[in-house]
Amino acid sequence: MMELIDTYWLYFLVGQYPNGPLGGLALTLVLASLGLLLALPLGILLGLGRVSPLAWVRIPVSSLVFVVRGTPLLMVVFWAYFFLPVITGSKTNQFNTMLAALVLFDAAYLAEIVRAGLQALPGGQMQAARSLGLSYAQAMRLVLLPQALRHMLPSLVNQFVSTIKQTSLGTIIGLSELSYIANQINAQVLVKPAEIFATLALTYFILCFGLSRIAYALETRLSARPQP
Repeated sequence: MMELIDTYWLYFLVGQYPNGPLGGLALTLVLASLGLLLALPLGILLGLGRVSPLAWVRIPVSSLVFVVRGTPLLMVVFWAYFFLPVITGSKTNQFNTMLAALVLFDAAYLAEIVRAGLQALPGGQMQAARSLGLSYAQAMRLVLLPQALRHMLPSLVNQFVSTIKQTSLGTIIGLSELSYIANQINAQVLVKPAEIFATLALTYFILCFGLSRIAYALETRLSARPQP
């Protein structure tokens, strides 16, 4: 295994970069980070729609969230791969295809995180804000949402862990993320698949376990604070 790492470590980390497109572990982290960051505003909007008192907002938003959450990410990737060129009028590369799928998928899950965070707040917060003369939108934006977002931090880290693992599906459309690079190395070496995929599994484990510990530490710290 050490011989493999010594030979292919740079390819495993960054793919063909700087002589070609970025790939490997670096691309996985970039894709997962962008996917979650771009999905967060959409997830917040969908989450606010999920708790909206207006039925014409709440019902369509809830239906969209349920449909996306009930659909395998693999199908979302295929939809993005075949439908994005139709919408944009030009062929979409693998990175943008996978990013669009992750943003849509993550936004649906973030919407439920936002909804749960808002509904976990004490029930009198909205009434207190409204009694001060704030509108529903102002009370949500200035009072409830900041508190909910703070309590959502552990869940956001956990969602980032899930997104890192979900990037491996980019392999099916030829995206040179971490799993694709491992397959490429295996195709070159041929005789050491156990070592190659053990290295891949260990890399995912270190990333995801480390982030999970961060989420646990955040959860412990937040739970130790006095509730408003």
